[in-house]
Amino acid sequence: MEPRQPKEQKPEAAPREAVVPAASARTRHRMAPQDRERLILDNALRFFAERGLAGETRELARRLGVTQSLIYRYFPSKDVLIDRVYDKWFNEYWNPAWADWISERRLSLEERLLAFYRDYVRLCHNYEWVRLFAFSGLDGLPHHVRYVMRNREEIFTRIASELRHDHGLPGLDEIPLTEFEHDQIWALHATQFYVGQRRWLFGLAAPSDVNGVVATRVHGFMTAAPALIKAHLASLKAKRSVNG
Repeated sequence: MEPRQPKEQKPEAAPREAVVPAASARTRHRMAPQDRERLILDNALRFFAERGLAGETRELARRLGVTQSLIYRYFPSKDVLIDRVYDKWFNEYWNPAWADWISERRLSLEERLLAFYRDYVRLCHNYEWVRLFAFSGLDGLPHHVRYVMRNREEIFTRIASELRHDHGLPGLDEIPLTEFEHDQIWALHATQFYVGQRRWLFGLAAPSDVNGVVATRVHGFMTAAPALIKAHLASLKAKRSVNG
């Protein structure tokens, strides 16, 4: 099945406002528990992206127009709330179809990578994703590592496998994904995050056409990486032959 081409979406330049329904106190009191929990979680994601993980639940409650104790009725502690925020971040900024798109051989690998990275940018090139990824690392939490490992296991191996297939190179069953290949793919993959860092972490000028930047990087990868990886794998095979 051919990957759908997502509509181009302009990245947001600033965090979105808290999504609090315009309703009376009586209406909010009647809100279904699952809806209230979702409301708190959605706004907590934006709040911690803006304020950092040191942001206080008291301030979050004030923004929501509720009491701090109400937040703790749904999330027993701030740590539990932060873990739930990252569960949402981990799952909602991911398309399970990506790996299959990369393996769809009716299109050229460059076309498949473009379809994948355009959708990746659509989901992940935003204020909340970039900042929460960074805060996980700065606060010594494991969530960014979990996300990177998911990329390596589900995306990087597919890209490496398809590139090897297209160029008649040994399969991953013969030579598993190497660190050299991983670094080549990571350099490509990190493009959108680097642009997001410039914009939403450092406040520096960044390209407005992120898809254009990604297309250039994908083309550069497809031009250079096959020869580099072919030489790298040949070197590995030669060393194995020498070592018996």
